[in-house]
Amino acid sequence: MTPAELKARRDAALGAGTALFYSSPLHIVRGEGVMLYDADGRAYVDMYNNVPCVGHAHPRVQEAVSRQLGRLNVHSRYLHEDIVRLAERLTGLHPSGMEAVIFSCSGSEANEIALRMARMATGRRGIVCAHGTYHGNTELVGSLTGRTPLEVSAEGVCAFAWPDPYAPSSAGLSLEEQAQASLLSLEASLEALDASGHGLAALILCPIFANEGLPLIPEGYLADLAGRVRARGGLLIADEVQSGYGRTGRWWGYEGAGFTPDIVVTGKPMGAGVPLAATAASRALIEAFRARTRYFNTFSSSPLQAAAGLAVLDIIEDERLKENAAEVGSYLKAQLSDRLGGPVGAVLGHGLFIGVELLSSDGSPDPVFASRVVNRLKDRGFLANNAGFRGATLKLRPPLPFSRAHADAFLEAFDDSLAQGDGAR
Repeated sequence: MTPAELKARRDAALGAGTALFYSSPLHIVRGEGVMLYDADGRAYVDMYNNVPCVGHAHPRVQEAVSRQLGRLNVHSRYLHEDIVRLAERLTGLHPSGMEAVIFSCSGSEANEIALRMARMATGRRGIVCAHGTYHGNTELVGSLTGRTPLEVSAEGVCAFAWPDPYAPSSAGLSLEEQAQASLLSLEASLEALDASGHGLAALILCPIFANEGLPLIPEGYLADLAGRVRARGGLLIADEVQSGYGRTGRWWGYEGAGFTPDIVVTGKPMGAGVPLAATAASRALIEAFRARTRYFNTFSSSPLQAAAGLAVLDIIEDERLKENAAEVGSYLKAQLSDRLGGPVGAVLGHGLFIGVELLSSDGSPDPVFASRVVNRLKDRGFLANNAGFRGATLKLRPPLPFSRAHADAFLEAFDDSLAQGDGAR
């Protein structure tokens, strides 16, 4: 069966319009380590998927999940030591303020819990997020996506402008001036929430602004932002679904950012493919939420989730994958930075979460060219994607065992992809 034939069947079975990568979608049938293989046996280096953060089909995850499925899997209304162990290990990776966990099955659910928790704790409904961000697709969390600054929604959501060098309002401003303008935008959004009667419950953000394109953030900016939120009695929610679990070379994206959140959300990589997410906070916040909602999720806090989650943490620590992300990520970022100029406008990010801004000949972000580069890389055996606020950022987020040898091979393919065809663009 050809990929086109399979796509036709997919459209009929799932409904046309479901998202697929690449102009010619791939039929992937197997994964191993950082590699993916299509139905014809062709190998690709995975530069994008952070769900299998320890590598595709890791034998230790397979063994742990298979063993648990062969023994027991029930919902959370029975005692089971492993889910307690997972919660204890997870909170132990945070500062002392993170004392307890609510498990769920996706980052969307975990962010929804965090927002509801903040509203209950503060007695206010207002939520502030970054302009054009993404935190999931439940009704409340989905209402954050694409919000315009100063526009307060009926749900009590308002956005602020993050430091965006390509925004018209940033013309002629230094990075520090962009940050100050962003803080003024935050203050205006907070005032708008007060004026609307919603008040401020929480600010939610990814500490490295992953979906916005990994913009440069000056030192002290996030600490200042956090201080302004706390001055109004709001809580800080760090969405670490993409940036957490060693991805940046540290356990969490907020480390080194100058603030400690009140609530931390994790998801994608936690179970290496087994649906697993978590909302961590103080015991007081968690217990107050549980008392008011009696939250229950059939598939969360299960022995199966615990088996996968514990295996992933063991592998990250035993194989020093966090350290590998720091080392190889620094190497790849430095090599890409040597290519600055022409279509490469900036090399951004942390650890093995790197963004390459691709520009048109007039110096503006070029999402069309970025899409071409993504497809050219695929043709050369490297799977990436373009993302960011304007879709012009090449998003590189490989499994954490990604090596220098993989990086060198990617750099060669990247150079070829820039040079291909009509003057590259």
